[in-house]
Amino acid sequence: MNIPSQKECFKLIEKMDMMDHIIDHSIMVSNVARFLCIKLKKTSPDLDTRLAISAALLHDITKTRSFDTKERHSETGGRMLTELGYPEIGDIIRQHVILDSYENDSPVTVQEIVNYSDKRVLHDKVVSLDKRLEYIKVKYGTKKSFKDRIQIMWTNTINLEKKIFFHLNITPNQLSGCITEEIKKDEYFK
Repeated sequence: MNIPSQKECFKLIEKMDMMDHIIDHSIMVSNVARFLCIKLKKTSPDLDTRLAISAALLHDITKTRSFDTKERHSETGGRMLTELGYPEIGDIIRQHVILDSYENDSPVTVQEIVNYSDKRVLHDKVVSLDKRLEYIKVKYGTKKSFKDRIQIMWTNTINLEKKIFFHLNITPNQLSGCITEEIKKDEYFK
């Protein structure tokens, strides 16, 4: 499996001229993904933390340009990383908005971790699902078809949250504080 290093991820981010606030968002999503992978290793030993971190850093790689092109950044970002020789990263990026499937009785996957982590980060802050949903509804829910898609996505995300936190010794409401503490004590996050 070919996984770009963090240095390579930031080179791609720079090459794509990502907006600063999208970079900040992506860094926080990677912090959440890292935290969740580490905490879930006991029940999901196949989780690849490096894969999750790189995919989270790159999940919005084509978002800046999508404001002009109106492309679906999850699809074009996924395709871009696949074409660059990172098909596993590309597949995760493609699924960061909506997962291909939602299975409650299977081990937690990297795709689920990155998807969920993105849903918990508003700009560069870890927030509740309700707060993030409200933002998504206001920002993207202007058309009926988008509203319906958002509602389906949100029902699935609530179930995903239950699946993830079933295996953790913290609640979803404690996630923000845990990430803040990890950032304070861990040189990686700085």
